[in-house]
Amino acid sequence: MPAAPSPPQALLDSTEQLVYRDGVHATGMDAIVKRSGISRKTIYQQYPNKQALVEAALERRHERWMGWFIAASAEGRNAAERLTAAFAALGQWFASPDFHGCAFLNTAGEIADPANGLRTLARRHKQDLQDHLHALLQADGHRDAALLARQIAMLVNGAIADALVFGTAGAADAARDAALALLPSPASLPPPQD
Repeated sequence: MPAAPSPPQALLDSTEQLVYRDGVHATGMDAIVKRSGISRKTIYQQYPNKQALVEAALERRHERWMGWFIAASAEGRNAAERLTAAFAALGQWFASPDFHGCAFLNTAGEIADPANGLRTLARRHKQDLQDHLHALLQADGHRDAALLARQIAMLVNGAIADALVFGTAGAADAARDAALALLPSPASLPPPQD
């Protein structure tokens, strides 16, 4: 039987789950206290305010999500196969009962101030996604890897939004097909370097 999460982990788990399901503004400290079982006093000893707590919870989600996506996109011999695997993983995520879209897009949509730490974290999450796609495409020898990475990142983000709004995992398949159509044919790639 797995061990119960430690109090700091339980606090971050509860905060992340509530914010992901209900949003930043709709998640009050009372709900976090109730779900985590950690007193308000203990929470404020670790985090000066709700914003700092939410940032810590979403920072952890960012690390976990990127690790998951990088692992999913590592399967395959070339960029097309790795992207196919990544979109298949997205489709499985979209079909999960606790899918509520992208926590970072959702949060950015709630926070008006572009300098707010939560918006900064959302921007970094999306940049890290794009940087990973760039590295994946560059490793496969694609010219214009930066432009392709931006376009494919937009397809990933669009698929997430589409799956949330329409409630269908098929958005991943449509985005995959569009992403693969962007890739040049193997004959047009430069020869591998020795």
